[in-house]
Amino acid sequence: MFHKKREDYLEWPEYFMAVAFLSAQRSKDPNSQVGACIVNSENKIVGIGYNGMPNGCSDDLLPWTRTAENRLDTKYPYVCHAELNAIMNKNSADVKGCSMYVALFPCNECAKLIIQAGIKEIIFMSDKYHDSPEMMAARRMFDLAGIIYREFKPKCNKIIIDFDSINTRLSQKRL
Repeated sequence: MFHKKREDYLEWPEYFMAVAFLSAQRSKDPNSQVGACIVNSENKIVGIGYNGMPNGCSDDLLPWTRTAENRLDTKYPYVCHAELNAIMNKNSADVKGCSMYVALFPCNECAKLIIQAGIKEIIFMSDKYHDSPEMMAARRMFDLAGIIYREFKPKCNKIIIDFDSINTRLSQKRL
């Protein structure tokens, strides 16, 4: 006897963007929590990252502010972006030909890393800094390098993670 499969499961794109968003929850940045998820052609996750201070640098001793009279008193000279961390955290020899799911469109510095790493596609959720010079430079480099970038269009706006549901489902199956 065959049972019909669930219809409300996450499709691959929603799953990978959700992993990027879940990863972003690790960020200690009070203003911007960004995550990235790198996926190969077999739909295997090969790298995950979020924005945060460099390894070995205490995030209690470096600033998290966006503005200050002295730029060294802001987060910008210190924070590693999600894209950089996802590439550095890769669990395969390389990420050539992979896709990257990321909450925000990458800046010019991350675009350089993405191009050098051989990533061929960027799927982003938001491009809220579209008109900034950094994003314009990133798009220019992506275009020149032949990297596809596209906005993610979710099929659902909310994914709920309910840690208690596993116990409920297991107990229902035992009845």
